[in-house]
Amino acid sequence: YNYTIMREIPKWLKEMVGKSKAAYYTQDAVKIKENINKGCLSTVCTEAKCPNRGECFSLGDATVMILGSVCTRSCKFCAVNKACKPLPPESDEPERVADLTKEQNIKYLVLTMPTRDDLPDGGAKHIYEVIKKVKEVNPAVKVEPLISDLGGKFEFLPIILKAEPEVLAHNIETVPSLYQAVRTGANYKRSLNLLKEVKKINPVVYTKSGIMLGLGETKEELKATMQDLVDSGCDLLTLGQYLAPSSSHYTVKEYIEQPFYDELKEYGLSIGFKGIMAGPLVRSSYKAGLLYKEATQKDNEDNR
Repeated sequence: YNYTIMREIPKWLKEMVGKSKAAYYTQDAVKIKENINKGCLSTVCTEAKCPNRGECFSLGDATVMILGSVCTRSCKFCAVNKACKPLPPESDEPERVADLTKEQNIKYLVLTMPTRDDLPDGGAKHIYEVIKKVKEVNPAVKVEPLISDLGGKFEFLPIILKAEPEVLAHNIETVPSLYQAVRTGANYKRSLNLLKEVKKINPVVYTKSGIMLGLGETKEELKATMQDLVDSGCDLLTLGQYLAPSSSHYTVKEYIEQPFYDELKEYGLSIGFKGIMAGPLVRSSYKAGLLYKEATQKDNEDNR
């Protein structure tokens, strides 16, 4: 399958985004938005202008963004605010997030966060406190923190893992050749090493990563990156189309249709991933609970 290079967003993709936006105004979506606002919480769904936010909200799910809404890096693909100085972590945030999960009866919670290079531990202690409080208030909930690379300070990883998340996610985002242009301040090998370190500390926890497509990468580069992730102990993967948040962000080079995602998914499962979510509108937290369930079912089958 070959990439289709287009100057404008294709009609089929506009229609997909349009349907998701329409769901943003359904009764269920409005209810969860009200509860999020009541708790003075941020969601990456809104901050990063995720195209799936309507669908996810209408299903009663949301991905909560902790540690503020200001990032200390300036990645060219991301819409999260980096124009001002981030504030210190809010001491009552763990309780507010826990209350939301209880009120909404959330079964699977994804925690995202901006990179906080300004904090000595990259925010690790605060992440621990949020997960700990959520599990205390709602013991049945599964939690997946999507963390930064902690600036390479892996000595703080055990703090997060002590809270016993079911999945620990960290996105590789793109192929090595595009890092300098796309992922300012990040390091490809450092991200792979973080995933390796998680498995050293706790081999049982699932690790997860994500790759954006359409930045100008080749099929060979994508497959090589997927292999690097598997070699680093990564269990779960998301693959989705990059959509530029504005004209000032990194320019989309290709719009990729579903058959290519299907090809990559088949390849990824063949080399060792336990679960892959792949499609134009797939994002890191999209149907995260379902992906976790698929992985646990596969492990149960393999252990029979």
